[in-house]
Parts: sequence; structure tokens; C-alpha cells
Amino acid sequence: MTQSLQPGLADAVDSLSPANEQWLEATPASIEAIDSHAHVFVRGLPLASHRRHAPDYDATLDAYASHLRAKGLSHAVLVQPSFLGTDNAFFLDVLLRYPRRFRGVAVIDPSISDSELQRLAASGVVGMRLNLIGLALPDLRAAQWRDLFARINALGWHVEIHRDAVDLPMLVTPLVEQDCTVVIDHFGRPDPEFGANDPGFRYLLTTAKSGRVWVKLSAAYRCVIGESGVSLGTTLTESLLDSFGAARLVWGSDWPHTQHRSVIDYDASRDALARWIPDASLRTIVLRDSPRALFGFA
Repeated sequence: MTQSLQPGLADAVDSLSPANEQWLEATPASIEAIDSHAHVFVRGLPLASHRRHAPDYDATLDAYASHLRAKGLSHAVLVQPSFLGTDNAFFLDVLLRYPRRFRGVAVIDPSISDSELQRLAASGVVGMRLNLIGLALPDLRAAQWRDLFARINALGWHVEIHRDAVDLPMLVTPLVEQDCTVVIDHFGRPDPEFGANDPGFRYLLTTAKSGRVWVKLSAAYRCVIGESGVSLGTTLTESLLDSFGAARLVWGSDWPHTQHRSVIDYDASRDALARWIPDASLRTIVLRDSPRALFGFA
């Protein structure tokens, strides 16, 4: 259930530099490039009871807008971080204030009401996220999930999966069977020892033929402890382009790079895409055309 922001936390969304506020409120002349995966949060937000960590710093809208402006990104998709659970209020407030710039991906419970789903959709939410790192795998063919996915499909949303590659067959297969649009986080998180030969990643490549699966070129560093992951991302992207083509790949910064800020920053994350996709025309598809279609930007 989404709650209203406490007054002090609402101020965190209001605390924008004049330049960033003007930029956010301006009507974009066109969609130049889209960051398809980032998070905003501040300390003091209600935390999920089950969480792997809780950042001791703020990832403010003002700081994020500065990165977008500096790197020529006109639009973005905000994803609910796992440690905030199903209380999507903070990022929803951003979506509501700046609907021309942002879309959102929420974390929801299968028991969510139809009215709440409709409210999220009206706020700019276009997908739901299943961040399953460190959790038991759910049975996505169970009745409660089948009912939820039918409602998600009716809204035109996608289902975003964050899980290590080894488990992707048990998650993606039932979603495709139920006609869901599926988005795979962070290259599918293959084991770096195997890279593109990871069996789970090889399975992911076979799902391209379904026409229902998209992959985020983001956060390769989450697969390689203590490294930026740029080299691994280059290898994985070559295979993904061969199987999916650029039209079903999107790029995301994964800002503010939680638990990995020592090895990556926004500039390095954005610049990595040029290593992964040297062809400028293909990069334009991944940065603009593909996410525009997937996330419903006008």
C-alpha cells in the first residue's frame, strides 16, 4: 500500500536547485535519451521489514537531475528500491510532479486492490518489479500470481525480474506462458566465471524468440565483485544484440549504485554504453527508441 509522504520527507523532493527545477518543469522538446533504471530515496523513509541493506545516504532528485542534464538524458524510469518494500510514495511523488520526464516501476503485493493499481497507473507507473535476490523463489503459476499478472497485462504493464541467471528459467517461462511482457534486470546477472556461457544466460537468449522479453544493459558491476564490470558487459551485450537486436534492449545507470559506489559513478555508467555498443545508430535505439516504446513515453 502506498502512503503519503511525511512533511519533512516531502521537502526532500522540493529541495531542487533553480536550474534543475527549471529543467524538470520544462516541456521536453523531444525524447533525446532515456535512463531506464535509477532510484531516488532519502534517509528516514519507512524501510521494508525484510531487506538486505539500508543506505546511510540520500539519493535526491536534485542530484539525479544534475546527472541527467549533464549527460544529455531527457527522460528516466524510476524503480522502487527493494529496501523500501511496497511503500512507493517517495518515487510516486516525483512522477506526479514531473510527468513529462519520468515513468515508474513499483513494488507491489499480489493482494493489491484494483483501485490501487489504477491509481499507480494514473501516476505514471508502467511496470511491477520482482526483486528476488536473496529470497525464496515464488511459484508464479500459483493462483494469486496468475490473478495479479492478468491484471498487470490488462494495464499494459511489464514484469521486471531481478534474479541471478541460474533461476531465470523458473521465472521467465511461466511469465511468458501468461503473456506477460518481461524485463530482465542487469544483464540477467550471469555468473562472471562463465560470462555469456552461463547456462541461465544462454536460456535468456532463447527467450528472444517469444517477442515478450526485454533486457536492461545495466549494472554489470553487480555480477563482478569489486570491479566495474565494463568488460563483462561488452561480452554480454554482443550476445544480447545477436539474439534480441537493439530494439528490445534498454540502458540504465542503476544510480546511485547502491553497495557499489566505490567502483562506479554516473559518468562511468553512462560512458560504459559506448564500450558495449560502439555503433552510434544502435546506441540511439537502445537509449531512445526501445525504452520509449517499452515504458510508454509519448
